[in-house]
Amino acid sequence: MTYVVTDACIRCKYMDCVEVCPVDCFYEGENMLVINPSECIDCGVCEPECPAEAILPDTENGLEKWLELNATYSAQWPNITTKGDQPADADEHKGEDGKFDKYFSAEPGSGG
Repeated sequence: MTYVVTDACIRCKYMDCVEVCPVDCFYEGENMLVINPSECIDCGVCEPECPAEAILPDTENGLEKWLELNATYSAQWPNITTKGDQPADADEHKGEDGKFDKYFSAEPGSGG
């Protein structure tokens, strides 16, 4: 089992999860984070830290797309180990439906 970041993170990117991860398995895109599934130790400490409820265990149904997306982009985006500033409009996008189709960017973040 591993944890995955879903589209609930897009345009929210609160990054509270980064601070608690004991193995630094988060990677930063322009407007979301992903987890490297081969680095995740399944400890689960990140899941309750996410205000957007964007982190879920891969054992939940329907997360195959997100497992693949996390694996793909964690290999391309820079590692992030320190919480940065969340987007100014993060709260406005929290809970919004269809964020992947509307806003997803494959561009990397700055990491850190």
